[in-house]
Amino acid sequence: MSTYPSPLPPAPSRSTVITTLRAAGCVFAEDEAELVLAAARTPADLAAMVRRRADGVPLEHVLGWAEFHGRRMAVDPGVFVPRRRTEFLVERALALAAASGGRAPRRRTVVVDLCCGSGAVGAALAAALGSVELHAADIEPAAVRCARRNLAAVGGEVYEGDLYAPLPGGLRGRIDLLVANVPYVPTEEVGLLPPEAREHEPLVALDGGADGLDVLRRVSREAARWLAPGGHLLVETSERQAERAVGTFARAGLLPQVSTSDEWYATVIAGTRPDEPRASGDR
Repeated sequence: MSTYPSPLPPAPSRSTVITTLRAAGCVFAEDEAELVLAAARTPADLAAMVRRRADGVPLEHVLGWAEFHGRRMAVDPGVFVPRRRTEFLVERALALAAASGGRAPRRRTVVVDLCCGSGAVGAALAAALGSVELHAADIEPAAVRCARRNLAAVGGEVYEGDLYAPLPGGLRGRIDLLVANVPYVPTEEVGLLPPEAREHEPLVALDGGADGLDVLRRVSREAARWLAPGGHLLVETSERQAERAVGTFARAGLLPQVSTSDEWYATVIAGTRPDEPRASGDR
């Protein structure tokens, strides 16, 4: 995205905002202008927000929020922006929860959101399911602070650390829904991402290692120990990685299922822990 072509006036008009954003390369300049105009508290605030957006800062970081699954989620600078395609991950988790609802006595669904970023996935699941026991974790301090704001209203607990390491030990064998929006971009392809992502979002939330599946393998390897019998692990990946991801889930003792969505342009792998856990270990 290019820099705005000329200095903005102290109180830019709607037409000036649109022209500036369009010149900077914003494809949906009119829509973005309306959002920025609504969010700005003062003319000076508006001018600063337009400058940041024209300089390539993600719109969500400029606004301070992202829309996800019908809710506004706080998104602070330096925090991974939740993608709309990840709503498919939420929908698949809700479908599996509904299908499993009659298998056990009624109790609160235990949900864990790993690699939680802003906590958008966990918050969306809590809002849809109602009474849940919600936990989330991320290795990025900025993400943890942001997720705590988003999950406070639903009583979620957020921990800072690497994957399962910071989770309470009492969760082992109790998790019904384990969602992990793991990074899955191969290392050599990170440089091909839009500047908004590679310059303003944490690398740890984007880089999935040589084949993009490093973190997925680590999450799946331990999942059977944390899931309740019949519990589900769900991750997002790319369509070309799905076959290898399925093999990884199977070697970890999970029963894998692939779901794709043309509407969201998304692929989700779900792995279910059998009632009788099998030996696990990714070879």
